[in-house]
Amino acid sequence: AHFSVELFQLEPFVADEYIERLVWRTPGGGSRGGPEAFDPKRLLEEFVNHIQELQIMDERIQRKVEKLEQQCQKEAKEFAKKVQELQKSNQVAFQHFQELDEHISYVATKVCHLGDQLEGVNTPRQRAVEAQKLMKYFNEFLDGELKSDVFTNSEKIKEAADIIQKLHLIAQELPFDRFSEVKSKIASKYHDLECQLIQEFTSAQRRGEISRMREVAAVLLHFKVNIHFVGYYFMLIGGAYLRNDIFEDAGILCQRVNKQVGDIFSNPETVLAKLIQNVFEIKLQSFVKEQLEECRKSDAEQYLKNLYDLYTRTTNLSSKLMEFNLGTDKQTFLSKLIKSIFISYLENYIEVETGYLKSRSAMILQRYYDSKNHQKRSIGTGGIQDLKERIRQRTNLPLGPSIDTHGETFLSQEVVVNLLQETKQAFERCHRLSDPSDLPRNAFRIFTILVEFLCIEHIDYALETGLAGIPSSDSRNANLYFLDVVQQANTIFHLFDKQFNDHLMPLISSSPKLSECLQKKKEIIEQMEMKLDTGIDRTLNCMIGQMKHILAAEQKKTDFKPEDENNVLIQYTNACVKVCAYVRKQVEKIKNSMDGKNVDTVLMELGVRFHRLIYEHLQQYSYSCMGGMLAICDVAEYRKCAKDFKIPMVLHLFDTLHALCNLLVVAPDNLKQVCSGEQLANLDKNILHSFVQLRADYRSARLARHFS
Repeated sequence: AHFSVELFQLEPFVADEYIERLVWRTPGGGSRGGPEAFDPKRLLEEFVNHIQELQIMDERIQRKVEKLEQQCQKEAKEFAKKVQELQKSNQVAFQHFQELDEHISYVATKVCHLGDQLEGVNTPRQRAVEAQKLMKYFNEFLDGELKSDVFTNSEKIKEAADIIQKLHLIAQELPFDRFSEVKSKIASKYHDLECQLIQEFTSAQRRGEISRMREVAAVLLHFKVNIHFVGYYFMLIGGAYLRNDIFEDAGILCQRVNKQVGDIFSNPETVLAKLIQNVFEIKLQSFVKEQLEECRKSDAEQYLKNLYDLYTRTTNLSSKLMEFNLGTDKQTFLSKLIKSIFISYLENYIEVETGYLKSRSAMILQRYYDSKNHQKRSIGTGGIQDLKERIRQRTNLPLGPSIDTHGETFLSQEVVVNLLQETKQAFERCHRLSDPSDLPRNAFRIFTILVEFLCIEHIDYALETGLAGIPSSDSRNANLYFLDVVQQANTIFHLFDKQFNDHLMPLISSSPKLSECLQKKKEIIEQMEMKLDTGIDRTLNCMIGQMKHILAAEQKKTDFKPEDENNVLIQYTNACVKVCAYVRKQVEKIKNSMDGKNVDTVLMELGVRFHRLIYEHLQQYSYSCMGGMLAICDVAEYRKCAKDFKIPMVLHLFDTLHALCNLLVVAPDNLKQVCSGEQLANLDKNILHSFVQLRADYRSARLARHFS
């Protein structure tokens, strides 16, 4: 059994290892060839004996387990019984606690009731005692001799201040005719104590005795002089700071006071608010008045700049002061202080702003026209001008004499930048200085001034002058400057639109004025685009007119019907060379003057008119075989010129015209084949016939028969 116990004590217990250890400990249980030969019978006997030992051990352990279980059950019953007894004891204790709590509450109620009764008796008694003392002190003032120690002992100034403050209140209720003398004495003593307290506070401040300052400040809190005393205190601790930059110094002063005011005064937020009120109503108000009044009537520009700067710095100071404890509604408090300073200046701000902006804009324009030695002509308004405008739009005829502008567009980017800069500053001031309810309306007024001087007085005037400067379409060697006007007007439009979006839109985006501004902008742009379109159309007519003059002057009938068919040395006619050079120059000018889709639109219109001109020009001549070849060469050169337009439709027109010119030289037998080709198949037969008729050999019966 002892042997088995030792084997069981090894941890952890594994059955296979247990059997292995048992075998090795048994004599004759080793492997063959070991110190003892393997003896299965002996091993079997050992196994049987060991099993019996295990059975005996199991029985012994089982009896021990049963005994422990019985003992555990007995102890569990005893523990449960003890818990029940404790629960009963706890319930009894809880009942006693409830009874004690009720008794305590009853006693407390009685005590409170008794306290109320005692207070009801004691309060009148204290008041009576206090009244008796005040009557005693009042009698001393009546007698004219102050004998009480409280008035003669300087160390009891706090008690004296409390008494004199109460006597002062009582004296105010007494009739003047009977008590004038005593009222005067009390008031005099009241004033003397005020001065003593302030002097005591000043001395404590110089000595750095915060506790004494706090005591004196608490006494002075009930005196009328309290407001003046607070101001005196601020002057005492902060006078050295209000010397250089008043806004910066005011912020520094408030920060310094904020650190001390809580240690000295019982109502620090009220005291700090009073400081800020003094700074605004005394220091800032006088400073603002000094800065604005001297230039209010004499220099509007400087007045507006100063007003904007002072108001901005004041609101920035107000934002810094928001971090201090000034009471419940400090935002309203600070807003009222700012309003009290600037209200007289902000009421008529927009009138000053618009008046200055008008005069400044007019001066900028006048200075520009004076630099050009130009006297602005009256464009005219009303019914007659409107009638002229409608006639010009419908007929594209120049109304009135043509004006020679000598290449001057009367548009200046410098002038535009100056006008926009002035308006930008006006918008910024308007945003800062206008009441939120008036902001959209004020911004709209500034916008209308910009429209008046930039769009009407400058751009529209330049367009009208440019239109008047466009020569008639039959003028020779005309200088076309209107495209320069278009180029500069286009640049100005972009600048105008940028300011509209960047500076005006944020001010009116959430108001009904937005639609009004957008509509006005739309009307202005449409009006100017209409004049630009008219000018461009008339300019294109002039270009075509110039080409006509070149063709009429340079093209000769003998170009296409030379006297000596075998001695033609040129590749294309001189008229073609000059026309192409002129067209290329105008195309380049159009591309430089416009942008976006406008370039393509204008070039397509010019290309169509250019094609019509060449088409009609070719119809005026009769062509020999060699002349037809030269016409084809001319059209090929025109087609190269058309490629510069980079407009597919224009190139297609000249491709077709080039194909038509082939009819001038093709052999009679091939006419039908050429006419049915890809480029000519869709053309009207009359067009084809008209080109064939231009051939010098058309009248031969043989050609007419082949074409028919």
